[in-house]
Amino acid sequence: MKDFHYHRPATSTDALAALATADSAPLGGGTDLLVTMKEGLAEPAHLVDMRYVRGARDITVRADGSVRLGGAVRIADLAAHPVIREKFAALAEAARLVGTPALRNMGTIAGNLCQRPRCWYYRRGVACLKNGGTGCAAVAGENQYHAIFGGGPCHAVHASDPAVALTALEATVELLGANDARRSVPIGEFYAGAASNPRAETVIAQGEIVEAVELPARSAGGTQRYAKVMQRGMWDFALVSLASVKRADGEVRMVLGGVAPAPHAVNPSVGEDVASGELDDESADALAERALYDAVPLSKNGYKATQAAALLKRAMLALSRA
Repeated sequence: MKDFHYHRPATSTDALAALATADSAPLGGGTDLLVTMKEGLAEPAHLVDMRYVRGARDITVRADGSVRLGGAVRIADLAAHPVIREKFAALAEAARLVGTPALRNMGTIAGNLCQRPRCWYYRRGVACLKNGGTGCAAVAGENQYHAIFGGGPCHAVHASDPAVALTALEATVELLGANDARRSVPIGEFYAGAASNPRAETVIAQGEIVEAVELPARSAGGTQRYAKVMQRGMWDFALVSLASVKRADGEVRMVLGGVAPAPHAVNPSVGEDVASGELDDESADALAERALYDAVPLSKNGYKATQAAALLKRAMLALSRA
């Protein structure tokens, strides 16, 4: 790892000033950034610690039922927060299933959403789209953990559990840039270009930070689930995951993780059929098949479609009866 300068600003103004320096990067818990630095995949000359910025660790519950998560809120705090657990249960459960207790107590929500791909070719320095090359070595190689939706040129999946739940909850990512320039990005658009951008998986511009994540009041309550299939049963990245939400107004939203370069929203028409009434096994099977119609597994990851179908069926049956 190369030497770097460490900055610990107290305000967002100071943080943005430090990030304006060439070769700078925001630092949360460091659970991914420091690893990529050790692997030679990132070489920032300046690390700007966002955890001490005023308000960055706050979870603010508003009177209208919406919630604001500061960018430096720890994953463990999300999992334990009483309002998140009661009103946004899918997010609380997704946070609870992130990594190990140590990682949850270090990692921040902004860092988790912005982590780099866990693809073993990328992490081991093999030339690929994300590492100075043009193609994807996994297509003809070891692709059992890669995408079955939306892949190409890069087929790596995004590893965040909270991102899947936040997509089902229609969260918004609040970005802050130079001169207090703010923009709100629906999380469904936050990962635009994840499979084609060689330098990043998000739409964050150089010098911007994730100031906060907004949870809308319309997504609070109802019936919410988050399920995750892992190879080792615990402390692992998702082979396939599913956030499923039946809101208080009856709308059903389902989002798959571990299957695409970004959280993969299931076709809304499937959710409409789930919301229309109690399903039987045959109807749930048919809807799961429709949800996976566009899946294109690689040579060694067809099992993901089977796992996704099982998660979808279980969730759809439960939501249709809620």
